[in-house]
Amino acid sequence: MDWREGEGAAGGGAEGAEEGTAVVPAGLQALLARCSELYPGQPNPLQVTALLKYCWNHPPSCCLDSGTLTLGGPDPLDYISMYANPGNPKLNIPPHWHYVSFGCSDLHGDGRVHEQTGPEGPSGFGFELTMRLKREEGEKSPPTWPAAIMQALAKYVFQSESILCVGDHVSWHCPLDNSESRVQHMLMAEDPQLGSVNTPNGSVQFVQIVGVTTEELRAAQHWNGVGVLDIMKRMPSAGGLWLVTDMRRGESIYELEPSVAEEVENGIESEGSNLSGVSSRIVWAETEMGGTLAPLSAHSPKTQTELESESMPRITHVESEQIKTTLQKGLLQGGKSCSTQGKEASEANVEGNVATSDSAELFVTRRLESLHLTINLESGALLPLALRGRLKHGRHFTFKSVVDVSAVTLVSPAVAGAFVDATCPYAVRGPWLQVFIPDDFLPTLVEDLADLADPDEVSLPTTFRWPNRKLTITIVAEET
Repeated sequence: MDWREGEGAAGGGAEGAEEGTAVVPAGLQALLARCSELYPGQPNPLQVTALLKYCWNHPPSCCLDSGTLTLGGPDPLDYISMYANPGNPKLNIPPHWHYVSFGCSDLHGDGRVHEQTGPEGPSGFGFELTMRLKREEGEKSPPTWPAAIMQALAKYVFQSESILCVGDHVSWHCPLDNSESRVQHMLMAEDPQLGSVNTPNGSVQFVQIVGVTTEELRAAQHWNGVGVLDIMKRMPSAGGLWLVTDMRRGESIYELEPSVAEEVENGIESEGSNLSGVSSRIVWAETEMGGTLAPLSAHSPKTQTELESESMPRITHVESEQIKTTLQKGLLQGGKSCSTQGKEASEANVEGNVATSDSAELFVTRRLESLHLTINLESGALLPLALRGRLKHGRHFTFKSVVDVSAVTLVSPAVAGAFVDATCPYAVRGPWLQVFIPDDFLPTLVEDLADLADPDEVSLPTTFRWPNRKLTITIVAEET
């Protein structure tokens, strides 16, 4: 990564900001002012700085001069500031390093990176990333690995247009600092001190990265991220009120407070899960596929591999929201039915995208007489969540494919707007496959797939068949 460390490259004053120019852009100035309020004695914090600024509204290879600024770099974040926070002994909050990004929001307001939206809407993607890392005794300067993680997350946001919101999770699958730590994944929270700020280019929320264990990640997936964060806030050893990440933490919330297991279980049963979909390696066919997936170096939702990939096809956040919208309002507007139009007519639309809800209504709907889903283990391990935490509560769950530009949505009878029902349980429209799960079949699926909730115990490949439903699901290794 083309970065350098420096003192105050975007410090509290105008001097030194924007590579030596005298004027600090209004968006950047508003964020710096918010940080200065919190850290008045640190006007020039240590920073990681992109030498070559990012270029979003132009080809990646572009090299544009804007005064003394050259655009076309690979890293979206212009700066990542690292502040020394003394903590708060009265609240059991330890001294820590506080990392703050500059670049997910619109710093410049001139269209060079983000579309201009004005002060009324969100600025750029509407957020900046932060992270709080416990300061080790005797540590004189902040580690820079959190900056690398923030840059990787920013790349994911820019490439996929999927914003990171409070309660979201990121599966990382290795210690965040490349040590032997149990803290190997992330949840997103609102920064407890920076909160939100209005800038001339729109509003910005400071979204804080919180390191979590695998057990805590699974709890967030099966229940919800905000609920898990609330539990962590009441445990100083798990993060406390300010959710400070401690890479030396050796115990999960379940070990710190055993009653948490019942609390999470009750939450799942009463509230279900607010995770409505994930990116996954999933393919489907009407006949048996032999349990194979096209070779692809990718794992499940938001892994490090996926975050760093620049060419992987994916359904964007906008398209995901349109899928949700069409589920809510109904695609056919005249009742649910499956078309048995010719194969040629349906295949002509498979390569399209769910670009708008109106265009989605023009796709031919093709009924499938049977269905075979093949899915990677990590995503397959979320099937019990999808069934128990979503469909059981009358909701839907979507697997967005990273193998091609398609999506598979499981729907319950209570979901409005689906183009599948009891008489037509499997149907495809454009890149979108829907799978209807009737109430009388749901308990069987939950029981048969229960072992997937503990993926470490699953032998691969493994196939589940329900002949009377003409449904087959094969779980395969992450890379086959």
